[in-house]
Amino acid sequence: MTDVEQLLWRHLRNRHLSGWKFRRQHEVGRYIVDFVCTETMLVVELDGGQHAEQTDYDEHRTQYLQSMGYRVLRFWNNDVLANIESVLEVILDAVASPAPHPSPLPTGERGPGMPESEE
Repeated sequence: MTDVEQLLWRHLRNRHLSGWKFRRQHEVGRYIVDFVCTETMLVVELDGGQHAEQTDYDEHRTQYLQSMGYRVLRFWNNDVLANIESVLEVILDAVASPAPHPSPLPTGERGPGMPESEE
C-alpha cells in the first residue's frame, strides 16, 4: 500500500467509520479496487499523478464497476493528505445513503413493502 492508502485505511479498517466494514485491495470482477464496502456496493479509489495520464482507462474501469451495481468514489492523493476529514465525510455520506438499484423495476412492479400504484 502507498502512504496515502495506509492513511485512509487507518480510518476505514476495523469498522472505524461508523461501523461500516471496508475491505482493501479487493477483487471486484476483473479489477482489484483500493477499498470497497460490499454491504453498500461502494468502491473508493485513490488516484495519484499517474491517473492524470490514464483517464480513459479509469473511466472504462468506473463504467465496468457501475455496470456491476457499484458506486465509485475517486479521490486524488493530495485531497486525502490535505483534508482527510472531508474525504471521510464524503465516504460516510455515500455509505449512509442507499444506492439506486442498477436496474429499476419495470412499471407496476414494486419491492416488498412498497405500495402498489393507484389507478
